[in-house]
Amino acid sequence: MSLERELLKRSGSVCELSGETENLKVYQVPKSPGTGIDAHILISQICLDQIENPESIDPNHWRCLNDSMWSEVPVVQVMAWRMLNRLKSEGWPQDLLDMLYLDEDRMAWAAATGEGDDPDEAIKHLDANGALLQAGDSVVLIKDLDVKGANFTAKRGTAVRNISLVHDNPEHIEGRVSGQHIVILTKFVKKT
Repeated sequence: MSLERELLKRSGSVCELSGETENLKVYQVPKSPGTGIDAHILISQICLDQIENPESIDPNHWRCLNDSMWSEVPVVQVMAWRMLNRLKSEGWPQDLLDMLYLDEDRMAWAAATGEGDDPDEAIKHLDANGALLQAGDSVVLIKDLDVKGANFTAKRGTAVRNISLVHDNPEHIEGRVSGQHIVILTKFVKKT
């Protein structure tokens, strides 16, 4: 049986998100851990256009998620979660998200595209001047630092190349100084 026929059978020949019956398309959900029918949904052309072109989203069209989010099909739940997150600034989608439960594996799958991540809440590592630091950047120490446990002082002006970020603490970075791997406070470095 072809994938499209399997999807038509599973969905009852309607869009699995909106319930529409016209212009149905097979859509592969990005970052799916499975394959075949477990990684695809049947959606209308209207839904597809809005998923692929976020600037063309009509929030009222997506009120259909109030029904489809309760689907027992994991891939449909994941797409409903992603679209609700995309629209949560509208207000009503947040209420639906508060009701929607996804187990740990489905939540990891749903969040795999970064949908739902709040860029304002992401940890940002900033140097002494407020410049954004990223993994792989080079920095210069702006103060002499006593390195605990290594019994040496990292001198001001020392370049630290290819830094790595401490993901759970925005005030710490890691790098090599005098052959030692050390943790450095971001307030004592300047990006080069």
